[in-house]
Amino acid sequence: MANLCHHASSKHRLTIIIFFIVITLAAPGGSRSSADVAALRAFKSAIEPTSIPPNSCIATWNFSTDPCTTPRTNYFTCGVTCSGGRIIQLTLDSQGYAGKLTPLISYLTQLITLDLADNSFYGPIPASISSLSNLESLILRLNSFSGPIPPSIAALKSLKYLDLSRNSLSGSMPSMNSLAGLTRLDLSFNRFTGSLHKLPPNVKELAMKANHLSGSLIKYPFKGLTRLMTLELSENSFDGTLDSWVFSIPSLQQINLSNNSFTGIVISKPSDSELVAVDLSFNKIEGFLPTNLADFPMLRSLVLSYNRFRGPIPWQYSKKGSSLQRIYLDGNFFNGSPPAEFFSRDSPISGSLGDNCLRNCPNSSQLCLKLQKPASICRQAYGGKPRS
Repeated sequence: MANLCHHASSKHRLTIIIFFIVITLAAPGGSRSSADVAALRAFKSAIEPTSIPPNSCIATWNFSTDPCTTPRTNYFTCGVTCSGGRIIQLTLDSQGYAGKLTPLISYLTQLITLDLADNSFYGPIPASISSLSNLESLILRLNSFSGPIPPSIAALKSLKYLDLSRNSLSGSMPSMNSLAGLTRLDLSFNRFTGSLHKLPPNVKELAMKANHLSGSLIKYPFKGLTRLMTLELSENSFDGTLDSWVFSIPSLQQINLSNNSFTGIVISKPSDSELVAVDLSFNKIEGFLPTNLADFPMLRSLVLSYNRFRGPIPWQYSKKGSSLQRIYLDGNFFNGSPPAEFFSRDSPISGSLGDNCLRNCPNSSQLCLKLQKPASICRQAYGGKPRS
């Protein structure tokens, strides 16, 4: 019994000692550089030793010396960048480090960049990360983080670049509208569900490819976005009709909404559009090809492969002076004869018109390399009527 009491007493004293160390480091009057060292110790301790190769950055982290001492010859040779005696950047090499991200990362209060990309970190993103008020770049790409994005991430007011792509994150999308400085957001290849929330007002690049997002694409999350240049929402489960506002977002240059379940499209005549590339392939879009899409003055690439478009290809897509250089219309039900201008000697057009119901598509043209659909399928698609 005495031994048990002695063991419990020792354990209690150890808990008290750790508690006071944490309080001291976290206190406003405590040594901030000591807090940095404590955070690095905890960070390394949370990594499985067997995943630290001898020639890696973390293998050189020897706490017998200050990580911010220069010049560095043997210890802390990489992974850590300092300024004014404080750690401002933690950028790991891609060595397959495996472990959890310690909540004590929050002690690195001067951190500007946290880049753990291309490793094997797992578990949740700690909510305490919101304490990194100076953080501008958070890059956790290509790891195995799981669970939801902590809502506290919205407190990172200095954040400009957030890349959490290629993990196993799940749940609904948190609101990031408060991140006014965020210009690039990449959450692709995760397991997020639900619909989009209000997006950061100054975002330029938005990528949420290969998740489980669903519902109609409504205007509200995009309201006020005047700097958006790239919209990447392919490989999700969005449905309904794509309204004209999507193609009228100011500054938008590239749209990729392929591999969803959109069924319709509405295009208004453009004014001052900067659209260069549009990819709506592998959806379920029905009806005639909108002629207004051919009027976008800077549109170079149009990919509408494998939808349910029908009718003739409008001549506007081949008119003189058109900016189009790549056009992929294969895998639809277009009929009639394709515009002859596509096949002129000086035509800049490349792409594919195959696997449709077209007549007179020259076999000598690369545009027609894929065979057209059998006549029986085309008759069925048009209600048994002959192709026009």
